[in-house]
Amino acid sequence: MDDTDTSMGELNPGVSLRMGPVDEMEVDPPATNGNGTKRKSSMNGKSYKDATESEDDDDVPLTKRRRTSKKAASDSEDEPLAKKTGRKPPKVTAQQIGEDDDDSDVPLTKKLAKEKADIEKKAATQAKAIRAKKTVKAEEPEDSDDVPLKKAKAAPKKKTNGVKKEESSDDDKPLKKAPAKRAATKSQSATPAASAKKGKKAAKEESPEDKEDVEDGEEEYKWWEDTAKGDGTKKWTTLEHNGVVFPPEYEPLPKNVRMRYDGVPVSLHPEAEEVATFFGSMLNSTHNVENPTFIKNFFTDFKKYLDDTGHGTNDKGEKVKILKFEKCDFKPIFEHFEAERAKKKAMTAAEKKELKAIKDKAEEPYMYCLWDGRKQKVGNFRVEPPGLFRGRGEHPKTGKVKTRVKPNQVTINIGTEATVPAPPEGTNWKEVRHDNEGTWLAMWQENVNGNYKYVMLAANSDVKGQSDFKKFEKARELKKHIDRIRKDYQRELKAELMADRQRATAIYLIDQFALRAGNEKGDDEADTVGCCSLKFENVTLKPPNKVVFDFLGKDSIRFYDEVEVDAQVFKNLKIFKKAPKKDGDDIFDRLTTSALNKHLSNYMPGLTAKVFRTYNASWTMARLLQDMKATGTHAEKVKAYNDANRRVAILCNHKRTVAAGHAAQMEKVQDKIDAVKYQQYRVKQMMLALEPKLKKKKGAEWFALPEGLDEEWQKKHHEDLVEQERQKITKKFEKENEKLKAEGEKEMKPKELDERLEAATELEKKLKNELKTKKVEPEGKGPSVEKYEGQIEKLAVRISNMELQAEDRESNKEVALGTSKINYIDPRLTVVFSKKFDVPIEKFFSKTLREKFAWAIASVEEDWEF
Repeated sequence: MDDTDTSMGELNPGVSLRMGPVDEMEVDPPATNGNGTKRKSSMNGKSYKDATESEDDDDVPLTKRRRTSKKAASDSEDEPLAKKTGRKPPKVTAQQIGEDDDDSDVPLTKKLAKEKADIEKKAATQAKAIRAKKTVKAEEPEDSDDVPLKKAKAAPKKKTNGVKKEESSDDDKPLKKAPAKRAATKSQSATPAASAKKGKKAAKEESPEDKEDVEDGEEEYKWWEDTAKGDGTKKWTTLEHNGVVFPPEYEPLPKNVRMRYDGVPVSLHPEAEEVATFFGSMLNSTHNVENPTFIKNFFTDFKKYLDDTGHGTNDKGEKVKILKFEKCDFKPIFEHFEAERAKKKAMTAAEKKELKAIKDKAEEPYMYCLWDGRKQKVGNFRVEPPGLFRGRGEHPKTGKVKTRVKPNQVTINIGTEATVPAPPEGTNWKEVRHDNEGTWLAMWQENVNGNYKYVMLAANSDVKGQSDFKKFEKARELKKHIDRIRKDYQRELKAELMADRQRATAIYLIDQFALRAGNEKGDDEADTVGCCSLKFENVTLKPPNKVVFDFLGKDSIRFYDEVEVDAQVFKNLKIFKKAPKKDGDDIFDRLTTSALNKHLSNYMPGLTAKVFRTYNASWTMARLLQDMKATGTHAEKVKAYNDANRRVAILCNHKRTVAAGHAAQMEKVQDKIDAVKYQQYRVKQMMLALEPKLKKKKGAEWFALPEGLDEEWQKKHHEDLVEQERQKITKKFEKENEKLKAEGEKEMKPKELDERLEAATELEKKLKNELKTKKVEPEGKGPSVEKYEGQIEKLAVRISNMELQAEDRESNKEVALGTSKINYIDPRLTVVFSKKFDVPIEKFFSKTLREKFAWAIASVEEDWEF
């Protein structure tokens, strides 16, 4: 939004202009804190036919999304990072939050400010109502429903450490027993027609994997109906598992494949050769192998291996000392691995299936454990193979060698009565523990950062589900206290004690702009910061009330946000930056994350800064869904949900930088839409071939070629159609041959394939003739105008859905919908939307997410409230 859109006085503080325009900064120009990096675009190869289907990347994790491109350092150290990168962060548009263009003259910030203010006002109202209701229930006799509210409010209140101690009420229980039971017995209480309908649908959708527990005679365990369980420190009574799977030992390269040094092929000791293959096999990952930090760290570690193993030898057996990275040539290694990858890709489907079956059989004993006698899926039972550490963003240790994990580094956690899994022959475990307060099965310490790696249960397990459940229940609990917290920090923004003022300012920023709290980092760790660890150079002040945040956040991903704050917050930040503070000094020098969280825990047990992100996202979504009236097709309803999700992402600052390949992806999406429009055009031409008088009846415009689909486009499209047909015929032929071979029958000869491919040649001739004559011959069995009209209607619906999805994707280019939906919005709200508006949950959650959030899907009905 331009500054000319409205005066500063009209703008409501507390609304982010994140990724908004970067203007000249005359006050406190910040030094940069690391370069933004762009993640590589990854496009899966698909056939032309597959390309007509829409894709949804909502479930892509944040860490897998693309980052901003790395640019050369600017000569000026005082310029903001956005200027150094040579581009301005994108603006938030009205379209992105589902607004119509009718009120486009109203500044977007004012729309969002009013919406956010209304939502916060409702939050305060509800918090007071909940506490008032609790007080009434505490004071009234059990059989009385008529105690006046005012009288109840006037009752004395108990306090603990200055904070009201509140009893829980039935109305505020996370999951009521009655709805849970209704969900469990719904098929019995539903009408026969509804039961039959749902039964057929369930039977159709249920996979063999879904039936596994039923076939094993196990009754589904609905832990969410017993919310008291798991509140103590003891997590299990009995635990049995088979340990971990180690990666295969290193296989030396063929003798003809060697690294070159100064143009000379050299033979290396297997240990050093393995490290060379780590680098050589990833030469196509330019993001890493062209990164100076990555190269420096790799070669430093590589030289240690070379020093320990005697460097290399040439063909004459003479020692070759490898001292300079510039003289190393890893291309022969890369070419070897590329050839191996090509061989694997060229394998037949049957061969791939056979290899997978062998692997699955070998790993099957490790896939499940017995947790308190119940079969639970294990998540990451494979020990990470050795390689080069990549890290995220601008990690200072990227490129360092991750060493092979040995059994004597692994600690096993298992029940006292269980059989301890045997380590590989000739080795021992580091330790065997019986820690029933831990939810891990095995652990080891990796060498690069010294972090501990744990083998845990899968995301769809009871334990993981309970963890998510408790996280969202804690956010629900915060809604009872949010008004007092906001009132307190607003008051303490003017506190005389500087420590209190800093704490209040930090809570304001965390609550209003979704900043993470941040933790202290060591000198050898990535230079990432959060609210409490903001440095002098990370904050730029622009009078009268604008603040620019520019720093490396979680996972070393750049956080850039230009926001408008309360006048008192702006004043405080100016004080916190006052001389003699300089670059490198903390803004909040009298505040730590632990102190902040300790203060928050006074409002409610377990409250920490990170709960605000979950609460704000879930509460905002709940208010939006409450007022929503989604109508139309499933696609239109899904778009309505995504519009609400988008508002949450913008209001709660879940933003992302526009992907480098977004424009190209949108072009491909438009190509798919154009292909269906052309298909519709051809069907209309077939109608004309059957009944020429229709042109006069429906009008020439109805039969006209869609805009943009000129002769050049049609030629290219025809080539694609022919190639698609060839691939389809060839794949079918190969599949049939594989089946014949598996059944021990004689395979078809290549001549059969040539004969089949004649159909593609005929199609090519037909399309060329169409382009020449501008006429399309009727196709299909029993062609008729009525049949073609039905096809046109179906294609029109398909085009409409694709255009809706394209609009959705364009709106999502700067908004991380997946981050909001998976990590911060209570999944039960998505389930409520699904049930309320009769949209299959599959439209919102992938199979993996449906397993992860099985507790949410099974535990609530459409009348559930956050």
